Amino acid sequence: MGRIVLIYGKSGSGKSRSLKNFGEDEIFLINVEDKDLPFQKKFKYEISTDDYDRIQRGLLKMPVKTAVIDDAGYLLTNTFMRGHSGGLKGNAVFELYNDIADRFWGLFEFIKRQLPRNVIVYIIMHEELEDGGGSFKLKTIGRLLDEKVCLPGMVTVCLRCMSKDGKHWFSTHTNGSDVTKSPEDMFSEPEIDNDLKAVDSAIRDYYNLKG
Repeated sequence: MGRIVLIYGKSGSGKSRSLKNFGEDEIFLINVEDKDLPFQKKFKYEISTDDYDRIQRGLLKMPVKTAVIDDAGYLLTNTFMRGHSGGLKGNAVFELYNDIADRFWGLFEFIKRQLPRNVIVYIIMHEELEDGGGSFKLKTIGRLLDEKVCLPGMVTVCLRCMSKDGKHWFSTHTNGSDVTKSPEDMFSEPEIDNDLKAVDSAIRDYYNLKG
């Protein structure tokens, strides 16, 4: 049973920045958009791809127990952008949205069912405002993932990246208008440093995954 941790926030809030304290050989980075990291470091184990099969093969073979998919939201976006431009109509449109949701949900299921229990995969995504309200949710495409699946409901830890005046931090518990959550005694404060390595250590301590 692999573990999934969701990391979300607006652009520039410190999502990728949070990786900088990991050692170069401590994580397996899946760089979906092949973008430059916001710090001067090159990770030893890294692939750039938005192919689900290649991602799953990489997760099975990675030599470490921590993986990061950054930015996983573009797995949805890229599938949509490649599919919608063909002038789809009628059932073909629904099939495209179904495929987008099925493949992303399938990635979650693969991590949870196929990876060892001491593997943690951090899935990084953008946030967006919910329609007609002031609440923030994960930025997805279509309604299936929001209404039928509810991605935050599939995980125990969902941290929100926040920033203000050049300072970055993680929010560990909901403010009532977002999907942030974690066990109440996992982290010492409702706001913690923007340091995913420290988060990884805290989660492994909590679930006794150090071995």
